[in-house]
Amino acid sequence: MTTFEVINPATEEVVRSVEPTSAEETDAAIARAQAAFPAWRAVTPGDRARLLRRFADAVDADIENLAQLEVANAGHTIGNARWEAGNVRDVLTYYSASPERLSGKQIPVPGGVNMTFHEPLGVVGVIVPWNFPMPIAGWGFAPALAAGNTVVLKPAELTPLTAIRLGELAREAGIPSDVFQVLPGKGSVVGQRFVDHPAVRKVVFTGSTEVGKQIMAGCAAQVKRVTLELGGKNANIVFADSDLEKAAATAPYGVFDNAGQDCCARSLILVQASVYDRFMELLEPAVKGVVVGDPRLEMTEMGPLISAGHHAKVSSYVDDAAPVAFRGSAPLGPGNWFPPTVVTPPDLRHPLASDEIFGPVVAVVPFTDEADAITMANHTEYGLSGSIWTRDVGRAFRVARGVEAGNLSVNSHSSVRYWTPFGGFKQSGLGRELGPDAVDAFTETKNVFISTEE
Repeated sequence: MTTFEVINPATEEVVRSVEPTSAEETDAAIARAQAAFPAWRAVTPGDRARLLRRFADAVDADIENLAQLEVANAGHTIGNARWEAGNVRDVLTYYSASPERLSGKQIPVPGGVNMTFHEPLGVVGVIVPWNFPMPIAGWGFAPALAAGNTVVLKPAELTPLTAIRLGELAREAGIPSDVFQVLPGKGSVVGQRFVDHPAVRKVVFTGSTEVGKQIMAGCAAQVKRVTLELGGKNANIVFADSDLEKAAATAPYGVFDNAGQDCCARSLILVQASVYDRFMELLEPAVKGVVVGDPRLEMTEMGPLISAGHHAKVSSYVDDAAPVAFRGSAPLGPGNWFPPTVVTPPDLRHPLASDEIFGPVVAVVPFTDEADAITMANHTEYGLSGSIWTRDVGRAFRVARGVEAGNLSVNSHSSVRYWTPFGGFKQSGLGRELGPDAVDAFTETKNVFISTEE
């Protein structure tokens, strides 16, 4: 295959053809990144910070173009796409402060002076998924570049266009071309070379737990560093004492955003049994009110699924025998459309309640008390995100400490802020992205002792 076609998931039309990077071209890019590393590492902290700010400014000036690319390439709503482009800008700006603040420690020791340094790793390989192509790319390359590493980035085969454009903007901003390279292509080719090539010192991967396990196993052969952000089956826990109207009104947006194609989607709603019926009454109009349609329109709240293949996978969970409570609407005709769907499986063993469907399907299951809610939320092998709805502050803290997940919110569905850490428990991943400490994950700590004895 000399090229692959990028398909608009809302129209099923070809947006553009892209030439995939071969294994040989990947090796050549890695070699260039390795050769560029000493000079990039030697750039003074202030100058590296200035280049990252210029990169952020270039993204800011191109936000509308980037957003329109993502609407066409990934089917994201225009509002979401603008936010995502803005997030790349904000993440670059945030980490542009890091080079001048990447300080070590002076540790008291007898007989001399002891200090630590944060040394960059070298070449970092970033593998980006198709569900949030822009922000997740930025979460990897911004702190890696700030720490003094060079970066090779592989966008998902389905959604390479915004990554390619970000590479162009980096060059326009003055980032040397070999310091940040975007390599579209197959995961089995480009991504595998990131894992196998000894010059790549770390791999950052966001995607399925299945592939994440393969990457982790491959990196083990070289004791290669990894950051993994993987799957999630996240609980939205609604207690009887909560603001039930608000909990029901916001629940659809906690799971149907990006058509449910979000590792943080609250696709399992646990509702205290005493208010279960009332919650369902309130949830139905909220679900049916979600505006699904042309992602180019400002009013649209949910777009299509990414591909026909993914549509078939999501559809397989909701067959004629599925316990569907009610559904929203979706356009007919071309496009990978799937309506917001609420199901009521009998227990947590049912695939609708246990599997990461990665589509606009949410299961609602009752629980009895606080302990039961925590047990049910923790039934899954995942542990990425979740929400807790209650007016009791003590309960909020108890449940938050009890739920095995890396990112929890109380009376909201927030999961990601670029200035706070993000990552999962259990099989939802390893390491943390974003926040003040993310740059440290792209460095090694070097300890130096200097004797002062005569």
